[in-house]
Amino acid sequence: MAISVPEAAKTLYERTAASAGVRRSLAAWAEYRGFRPARHHRYIIEQLEPFIRGETDDEIILLHAPPGSAKSTYFSVLAPEAYLARHPQNLILAATHSGDFVNRWGKRVRNDVVMHSRALGLDLRPGAGAADNWGLVQGGEYYGASPSGGVSGVRCDFGIFDDLFGNRADAMSPTVRASRWEWYLSDFSGRLRPGAFRAGMNTRWHLADVAGHIIDQIEAGVIKGRIINLRARAEADDPLGRRIGQYLWDDDDYGYPKFLQQRERELDPQTWEALYQQRPVAESGDYFRAAWLRTYKADSLPPKKEMIFYGGSDFAVTNNGGDYTVHIIVGLDADGRMYVVDLWRGQTDSNTWIDHMCTMIKKWGPLGWAVEKGQINSSVGPFMRRRMQERQSFVAIMEFPTRGDKAIRAQSIRGRVANRGLYLPDYQPWYKPLVVELLTFDKGVSDDQVDALGLVGQLLDKMIQGQRPYDEPQRNPRDAYKPLEDERVDSMITG
Repeated sequence: MAISVPEAAKTLYERTAASAGVRRSLAAWAEYRGFRPARHHRYIIEQLEPFIRGETDDEIILLHAPPGSAKSTYFSVLAPEAYLARHPQNLILAATHSGDFVNRWGKRVRNDVVMHSRALGLDLRPGAGAADNWGLVQGGEYYGASPSGGVSGVRCDFGIFDDLFGNRADAMSPTVRASRWEWYLSDFSGRLRPGAFRAGMNTRWHLADVAGHIIDQIEAGVIKGRIINLRARAEADDPLGRRIGQYLWDDDDYGYPKFLQQRERELDPQTWEALYQQRPVAESGDYFRAAWLRTYKADSLPPKKEMIFYGGSDFAVTNNGGDYTVHIIVGLDADGRMYVVDLWRGQTDSNTWIDHMCTMIKKWGPLGWAVEKGQINSSVGPFMRRRMQERQSFVAIMEFPTRGDKAIRAQSIRGRVANRGLYLPDYQPWYKPLVVELLTFDKGVSDDQVDALGLVGQLLDKMIQGQRPYDEPQRNPRDAYKPLEDERVDSMITG
């Protein structure tokens, strides 16, 4: 059917308007291509837009996101296309970990330029159609590079690198890490023109990977840039505004949260923390070493009657303020080995954490409970005492003064762990977060669990270990005939 002149004019106008839009905006280009960006994709687009437009004082942006989150589609394909549409005479240097992926990304960008030439306002230059190295009639060029090859003879305006490590073996090799960093400094950065922008998209592998070195540069003021971490499971101050614990990409039916839950179950804590939470853990740990941590199963815990238990708490100052209240129970067997048998961690009001504390006291019957001096203030103390009376949960609470920094306060438990090890239940949901916190202390984001464990260490300095065989202690006549709830409750606060 023939199209009338007004209809044809309208269609031409709409196409022209659409083309003008995609040449000004990465978001418009993604929409034009038919993509439906999820929340984190929209965020990536928003962060890249100022670089594509040349409207930022930052020299580099580092975006870190977990595997499988479709980050490269927006970063390594759509972003270069949108950049060339806006700057058709400029040159792009696009790097990734291997030649195969260099060709993959370069081919996708080149083919899109050919397929959507009119919308982008770009034309592929005849005879310059190799996947990793091609040019435009308008003067712009695209160069693909990998650390396995050098970069020579070009000066680029926009440098993009996407995952310079493709596997764990490379990331864990000191030789390969040093080689990649040298390649980034000499070959990649050395090919950029003065004033060129750099953008890196990474999944973190190691503290000393290329991204780790760049982070050190940014923090030292060597280069001005932004560091953005999109974690698989949200933590406090999440850039996407997610609630704590919320999984990434849960705003459509792709099914990524289910995938993340499965990965979290099957991965060791260090791998999950690095690849999915973008927080690499040192192989050995600086303060607590991995070799000191052992695991146990439910059926391998020594009999309860042959152990003596101790508890400790680190209380958050405010609800939902970023810190957690943590209760921890440690059991000592007759040989002095330490087992973490129970742990509770939450950002709640005092009603909730006091109830959890009472439940743990009734379950394990700890000989003592350690807290930091002053944390049980005049407002919480009476309520906690009353609630413990109501629930018949009694324990001698000992307060320890705040002295030095956190590392100093944890020295006592560190010495015990180094000497005897610390046994952890790898079947408990809190096992992995605890291991990560131990291995990243005192450089990690969270330290509430270590603080609580450190208080138990100070308590153990004053107490005794388990006994074998265990005999119920002889009750004195007063114990046999008169309840001691009043004295016990008094001891909770006075120690």
